[in-house]
Amino acid sequence: MKAWDWSYVCEALPYLYRGAIVTVQATLLGFAIALVLGLVLALIRQSPNRYVSIAMREITDFVRSTPLLLQVFFVYFVGPQFGIVIPTWMAGIGVLGLHYAAYCSECYRGGIESVDGGQWEACTALNLSRARTWRVVILPQAVPPAVPSLGNYFIAMFKDTPILAAISILEMLQQAKNFGAENYRYIEAITMAGVFYLVFSLVASAIVQGISFWLQRRYHLQ
Repeated sequence: MKAWDWSYVCEALPYLYRGAIVTVQATLLGFAIALVLGLVLALIRQSPNRYVSIAMREITDFVRSTPLLLQVFFVYFVGPQFGIVIPTWMAGIGVLGLHYAAYCSECYRGGIESVDGGQWEACTALNLSRARTWRVVILPQAVPPAVPSLGNYFIAMFKDTPILAAISILEMLQQAKNFGAENYRYIEAITMAGVFYLVFSLVASAIVQGISFWLQRRYHLQ
C-alpha cells in the first residue's frame, strides 16, 4: 500500500475544487426544483377530484419506485430516440429535482394531513377562499413539521450527485477519480472527496436542525 503523500493532495485540489462547485450547484438547484415541485404535487394530491388525486399518487409512486440512475439514463439516452434532446446539465439537474420532488411531496403530504380537519370547516365558516385557507392557515402549520424530513432528502440528494457522472457531469467524486487515473494514485483524492462529503453533510444537518427549531418556535408548535 502506498504511503500518504501531501504533495498529491495539493495537486488534486484544483480538480476537487472544480468538482465541489459542480456538486454544490447541482444539489442546490436540484433541491430548489424538488421543494417547489414537491409542494405542487402534494397540493394536487389533495385535490377534491378523486381521479386527479389517484393519478398523482400513482405518478409519485412510479418515480419513487424506480432508481435515480435509470431515470437519468432514460431521459438522457432514450429521450433523443423520441426527438426529446435535453442539454446535459439541464437533464441532470431536472432528473435530480423530479426524483426528489416525489419524496418531498410525501413529506408535505404528511404535514398537511397532520393539520386538524376542523380548521377547514372553520375557514369555510369564515368565508375564506380555498387558496387563502391553504396560504394562511394550512401550509404554515403543515410545512414546519416536514422540515426535518426535507432536510434528510437534501443530504441524500447531495450524496446522490455522483450519479450525474453517468452523463459526463464532472462532479466531486468523478474529478477525484480522474485525478487518480492520471497519476495512478487514488487514495489522496478519494479521501479528500470523502472528507468534503462528510463536512458538507454535517454542516447541512446542523442548518436543517436550526431551521426546524426556529420554525417550531415561530409557529408555536412546541
